[in-house]
Amino acid sequence: MIGKLKGTIDSYGEDHVILDVHGVGYQVFCPSRVLQTLPKAGEAAVLFIETMVREDMIRLFGFSQEAEREWFRLLMTVQGVGAKVALAVLGILKANEIANAIALGDKATMSRAPGVGKRVADRIVAELKDKAPSYASIDADTISVSQTVTEKVAARPVAEAVSALTNLGYGQPQASAAVARAMKTAGEEATTETLIRLGLKELAQ
Repeated sequence: MIGKLKGTIDSYGEDHVILDVHGVGYQVFCPSRVLQTLPKAGEAAVLFIETMVREDMIRLFGFSQEAEREWFRLLMTVQGVGAKVALAVLGILKANEIANAIALGDKATMSRAPGVGKRVADRIVAELKDKAPSYASIDADTISVSQTVTEKVAARPVAEAVSALTNLGYGQPQASAAVARAMKTAGEEATTETLIRLGLKELAQ
């Protein structure tokens, strides 16, 4: 199996790149976000490869980081998620953002990917929640508090604080994590204003 390719960018397609490795052109399908970060034709590039072998084809999928490849594999273990949907998720979210969203139970962020409706997002969060914390960049206590908030369908001040932070341009996972940490400091009876103020302080660190 091919696990990594290092070569020169030959050309780009809508959803793939042709990577020239010592005169052999490999067609590698990549998430849109990865394609956007690759260099222009004629320049060197390295891709971590997931090889998919079927009776009628062999297809290569490329990623800029090993963590992205690992999430591609994990996402495809979820019922109803194939290579196309997994690529779509990785096309809008970085590996740590996927982990954070799942760890925090943030189904709305998962639903942003093309082809990921509410039902599929629910399954991704439910089936991968035990794996996400080990990849997340958010501490375990924050994840625990945030999950508790999510399970309670978020008290109004919490929901309003998260909404306010996302309206300021912060991502949903980051806003949820900041408000969760603010709750640890201020307590569950904190007002919306307090949670926003403390949440902004958390995001500024």
